[in-house]
Amino acid sequence: MRRLPVRFALLISLCFARAVSAQVTPAAGYTPPDDTPSIKVGVTLYTDYTYQQNPQATDSDGNTINPSSFNVTRSYINITGNLSHIVAFRITPDVVRESGLLNLGAGSSVSNDSLVFRIKYAFAQFNLDDWMTKGSWARFGIQQTPLLDYEENIYRYRFQGTTFTEREGFYNSADAGASFHYNFPSNYGDVHVGVYNGEGYAKTDPNDQKAVELRGTVRPFARNVPILRGIRLTGFYFGDNYIKDAERTRGVAQVTFEHKYINAGYDYIKAHDQPSIRVADVAASGWSWWATPKVPFDNGSSWELLLRYDHLQPNTTVAPDRTRTIAGVAYWFPHQGTVSTALLLDYDGQTFNNFVPAQPRQSKVALHGLISF
Repeated sequence: MRRLPVRFALLISLCFARAVSAQVTPAAGYTPPDDTPSIKVGVTLYTDYTYQQNPQATDSDGNTINPSSFNVTRSYINITGNLSHIVAFRITPDVVRESGLLNLGAGSSVSNDSLVFRIKYAFAQFNLDDWMTKGSWARFGIQQTPLLDYEENIYRYRFQGTTFTEREGFYNSADAGASFHYNFPSNYGDVHVGVYNGEGYAKTDPNDQKAVELRGTVRPFARNVPILRGIRLTGFYFGDNYIKDAERTRGVAQVTFEHKYINAGYDYIKAHDQPSIRVADVAASGWSWWATPKVPFDNGSSWELLLRYDHLQPNTTVAPDRTRTIAGVAYWFPHQGTVSTALLLDYDGQTFNNFVPAQPRQSKVALHGLISF
């Protein structure tokens, strides 16, 4: 009978040990990655009503008019998903006017100028978080090019019109290729480099030349006082050839600033174009500054101004240059997460200096709408 308390104590100890061991994982504190396949569907929509002030036009009866129209300038259906925590994908169709896919001569038109869908993005992404810093990955397929995708997270007004360097036709927003992205530790910046066809997502590659695109960004004050953390310095290089030994290169230097009450940026570009070795190499240069002062509210909404000025000299050896002035006021509706809804009323004017023959000033007023989720 004296052995009973000992046996009872051993039984209690064994049960307690089993209970404790059942609560301890092989690697205490480790949370395994979520490899559950998932898919999400989102929408991006740009609409506007545009009134053209200058130049005026003439209708079929000879009346002088100011053209105006309701437009759907962009419409995305974003399909994104994860097959595991390593493998992800995105497929995004894009809407465009049929005439926008053709090179129309003077006086030419498309009899049935419909809106058509085409592929804007279609890529596979391999996340490298297990081996590198969080946010590092490799992509293959039709994807965003390095500068534009980065810049539009700071300049939020793509729905008004494209950024300075894209609007002037220096590079494409998306292209087919392979790229690699790496985040520097402690939020000090990132680098994105890729090899692409070079002709953009809307065209096939006509030759054996490939474009190399590289963007590097540093946040020099990432661990400094909050107001300085919003400063980022960026360099971008685009190197391609129209054909063998006929260069097409672009270099961009950029400074941006992000703050609760204002985002701002400055771009400078230098470009070289030589469509054939039998023609001269043309150098172009330009710069742009923009600012979006804002009054934010606790519910996520804000009132903002859009102020922007672009200047481009298409050929640095001759005098002609063109400028663009954009000024507008926007209201961003209350939102949660990555959802965005905004209305923008703006003026967009362009002038052409020293062109032969002379080109008329262009100006328009528009009301733009954005829905993105």
